[in-house]
Formats: sequence, structure tokens, C-alpha cells
Amino acid sequence: MHIGTKIATAAAVAGIGFGGATLANAATTSTTPSGSASPTGTQQHDSSKGGHQANGKTETLLTGDTAAKVKAAALAAVPGGTIERVETDADSSNPYEAHVTKSDGSEVQVSVDANFKVVSVNAFGGHH
Repeated sequence: MHIGTKIATAAAVAGIGFGGATLANAATTSTTPSGSASPTGTQQHDSSKGGHQANGKTETLLTGDTAAKVKAAALAAVPGGTIERVETDADSSNPYEAHVTKSDGSEVQVSVDANFKVVSVNAFGGHH
């Protein structure tokens, strides 16, 4: 066998071995977007996207006319506040809730009934 052929064959075998090792490593290594997993590897919930679960129900973000009515009710109850999100409410008997940051920076959760009336304004635990 010619020396160039031996070198080419050795390089090809080494390349296959390296490629196989890379593929094997890729199959066992997962990447997670920054901030989406806790140090223990469990998923953290991004509540700005809805999805909180309680009482066998999953909250969903409100849209359209319903969202507009819940926002209006919440802002009437918390003048100068900023709506963070409006969603269905899995934690109480009221169908809707709004998460609002008050002008002083504190956070409240505004519970809204089916007639778009504010039922309560409660301090929120400082997280979204």
C-alpha cells in the first residue's frame, strides 16, 4: 500500500471515530435555553405566558374583548397601575384575574367576576 493511501485511510478512520464520538455525545447532551431550567434541572414556570395550575385547572392568558374588559376593571381598581397579564383564575371561584404592578412598584392580583366587576385586590408575593 502506498504511504499516502495509508495516511488517508488512517485519517478517514480517525474521522469516523471522532464523528461517532461527537454524535454519541450529542445524543446524550441536551441544551436548555438560558433561564428556563433551575439548577436542579426542573423546568421553571414562565408565568408571563399563563399556565399556572391549581385545583385541577390550568390558567390561560386572556385575549380580545374579555382581556380588554378585565384590564379596564383592574385599572379602575388600581389607578396608575401597569397590567402585567390577565388570565383565567384557577385559584378562586372567580373566572378572571389581573396581575398589576402599582405605581409604588408593589404587585397585586385583582380578582374579577364573570360580570367584569372587581371582587378583590390582593397583595401578590413579589413574583410573576
